[in-house]
Amino acid sequence: MSQPISVVQLNRYVSRLLEQDAHLNPVMVRGEISGFRAYPSGHLYFSLKDEQASVSCVMFRGQAQRLRYRPANGDQVIATAKAGLYDRDGRFQLYVSDMVSDGQGDLHLAFEQLKKKLEQEGLFAADRKKPIPRLPHLIGVATSSSGAVIRDIIQVLGRRFENFRLQLIPVPVQGPDAAPAIATAIERFNERGEADVLIVGRGGGSIEDLWAFNEQIVARAVAASQIPVISAVGHETDFTICDFVADMRAPTPSAAAELAMPVKSEALRAIDDQTRRLARALKQQLTWQRQHLRHMTENRVFRQPLERFERERMDLDQLYRRLHQSSRLHLNRHQQQLAILAHQLDALSPLKVLSRGYGLVQSAHDGRTIKSTALINSGDLIDVWLSDGVLDCQVRQVRDRRIIHDAE
Repeated sequence: MSQPISVVQLNRYVSRLLEQDAHLNPVMVRGEISGFRAYPSGHLYFSLKDEQASVSCVMFRGQAQRLRYRPANGDQVIATAKAGLYDRDGRFQLYVSDMVSDGQGDLHLAFEQLKKKLEQEGLFAADRKKPIPRLPHLIGVATSSSGAVIRDIIQVLGRRFENFRLQLIPVPVQGPDAAPAIATAIERFNERGEADVLIVGRGGGSIEDLWAFNEQIVARAVAASQIPVISAVGHETDFTICDFVADMRAPTPSAAAELAMPVKSEALRAIDDQTRRLARALKQQLTWQRQHLRHMTENRVFRQPLERFERERMDLDQLYRRLHQSSRLHLNRHQQQLAILAHQLDALSPLKVLSRGYGLVQSAHDGRTIKSTALINSGDLIDVWLSDGVLDCQVRQVRDRRIIHDAE
């Protein structure tokens, strides 16, 4: 019987046996993801299960970053892994190095996931699309310098507008370095600020070949571009995330060149048409202005300007006469009214009464008018007003005193 060993020795021995088993390193396992957890460290922990069993799995950060889509609970996947035993607790688990969807394919899932995410952020909205200029001064192109795409673009532009200007930033259009290079090219065009429109694209291929244009870094570079972007990826039936974010999608790179640049002969013909329409409009305006000038110069005011002045002066003289007459009539009427009122006032004047032999008696003390003998006593000083003067008097005696009620 062998000597006893420690638990850790046992776990490490079993772990080495598993690592040395050619059937388990590597091994491909099909199953459904369950208990998925993504840690801040970047490591992924989950289980793969089927109807009868489950196995614990771990995927370290380096491998997880290479996944093309985001795993989730319930996904059916095929995992490539190594079998091992975790020394600390003796748990059997799989160390996953790669994982693909078992069904639609991981690229298709990644495409749909990113498309949904960017659409929810509003990057596909029509109101953020920028218009493509009708006659660009400079066309920027981000594509491969050795492929057929740039040759087709140059050929189409040369046929449509022979003195076009084009600036190419060559980029790889497939492979792991393609997406960062394409995004950088778009940013460089915006930093320079020379191009009026950008064409970003490549020729046709499989979904793997076109995948650089489905990467989030490219989509966000296109969305952030201040220069309008035409996406020209693949053939007419190919669609990429870049197509949805771009300001315009072209079914092919050649079609993109046609959308970016008008036919020179058609542009010149349109300019000629506009020139003729402008000349015709100016001629009509000039004719109308001449007719208006002739009408004005033939007007009597321009031919005999003093006549209008003399007529206005006659009207002014007539108005002056009418005003003078009106003021005299108004003055006479008020003078007559004043005379009548003066006559009436004179008739009521106390002086008139006094002139007929009457007198006005007032108290010399306080100037009160004496209307009754009851208001005076013997010895009082009084003033007697006559028509031609005033008598200073002293009452010697009051005779025949009677109470006379004040008429007031």
